[in-house]
Amino acid sequence: MNPIDSNTIAQFVLYMVALVFSLSVHESAHAWMSNQFGDDLARLQGRVSLNPAAHVDPIGTLLFPAIAFFTGAPLIGWAKPTPVNPLRWRNKRVANLWVSAAGIISNFCIAIIAGVAIRLLYATHVINESLEPANTGSMLAKGAVELLIIFFSLNVALGVFNLIPIPPLDGSKILASILPPSFEPGIEALERFGFMLLFIAVFTGVLGVIFRVVMPLAWSIVFIGA
Repeated sequence: MNPIDSNTIAQFVLYMVALVFSLSVHESAHAWMSNQFGDDLARLQGRVSLNPAAHVDPIGTLLFPAIAFFTGAPLIGWAKPTPVNPLRWRNKRVANLWVSAAGIISNFCIAIIAGVAIRLLYATHVINESLEPANTGSMLAKGAVELLIIFFSLNVALGVFNLIPIPPLDGSKILASILPPSFEPGIEALERFGFMLLFIAVFTGVLGVIFRVVMPLAWSIVFIGA
């Protein structure tokens, strides 16, 4: 459990800012891509927007992440699902692939931008090897660097997590779009147990093993050749 002091509260605020923004971008990307394939349902509901109010789920976006932050429990969180009407999509299988992948791509784009910014700050000696600002007396600089680090780590995690082919994660929809139509009954049957499988993966530590490999690899890419 994280001790609750002023530093912890500040970290929590930065964490929530990054999480809410990242989830808003993720869901907005789904809505935008669905509109490109002819389904304007999400757009008409105001979901092609970075306004957090359009995407925040009080339980999944605020309460559960707060509990995870302060207790150290595995993070389980979500935003409001983006509504889509597949019947209006042009080329349903291609649309399903790209609409599902759009959120993941958006998270990786955020991670790339944050990673490039961190690398530039390091290359120009604004931050040191410990990712601390050279001007350690500046709270603003320290907060900005911390926010970049959170954006990078969080969006790598969100992108990789959503790639996992367990319903209702985006990875399962991407897989369904790639596999032959003969696999559809099996995937539909799997969807009935998706949440159970997801919770098992989280609380048995399977996801922890994945991220213990992914996160060091992601940071090594940021500082490759440094």
